[in-house]
Amino acid sequence: MLTLPLFDIDRYRFDGSVDALADTFDRDHYARLPGLLTWDGLDALRAEALHLEKFARRRDFLMESMENSPRHMTTIGGHTIAEHSRLIPHLYANTHLTDLIRRIVSVDIVPVPDQVERFVINYLHRPGDVHGAHFDDHPIAFVAFLEAPPHGSGGELEMVPRAQSLLDIESEGVRRFSHDPGDCYLLKADTSAHRVTPLAAPARRVVLNMAFASPESAKVRSESALLLYS
Repeated sequence: MLTLPLFDIDRYRFDGSVDALADTFDRDHYARLPGLLTWDGLDALRAEALHLEKFARRRDFLMESMENSPRHMTTIGGHTIAEHSRLIPHLYANTHLTDLIRRIVSVDIVPVPDQVERFVINYLHRPGDVHGAHFDDHPIAFVAFLEAPPHGSGGELEMVPRAQSLLDIESEGVRRFSHDPGDCYLLKADTSAHRVTPLAAPARRVVLNMAFASPESAKVRSESALLLYS
């Protein structure tokens, strides 16, 4: 197990930024966490994602339950990650990280019961790869960028907080975010319509997504997640 720190939690304990991030998340249902993932952490997680990619599966279909939005991507679910990785399950159980998340999102988060959707890796690596519009069944998504396409090459996060339906993602209120390798963000994923725009050029977008449930959502088994990750 890697002994170097993967996350710099201390910078958020002492610089007063947690309160500002909590206000941002409460307003926008999105908050970027600058500098949280260390360079050693990025190197370790990128290497882990490359190792796990040989176990990943290609997905090309329309998600019927999400307005037939497209999925053209390669994925690996939590059950397979747990079988072949010690690092990622260890991070998911890191109480310092989950305590920081709780302070920002003001949600009583608990682990997702179904291991398949607890932590996943999404690989967009072909021109046209896309993760179409959806809501998550669980409220909080923590996303770490291990690889990111150059700005202007697609692979951007588009989201609408407090959306009434997935159709809101086509409205003028959509917000768009580009990210760099090492970026992390939190998303209120069950009430934000969100998607990843298609890759417009040969590039790679590789993210680790760790989901956290509420006591209420923990009772739900996500059929859409099973289609994508089982």
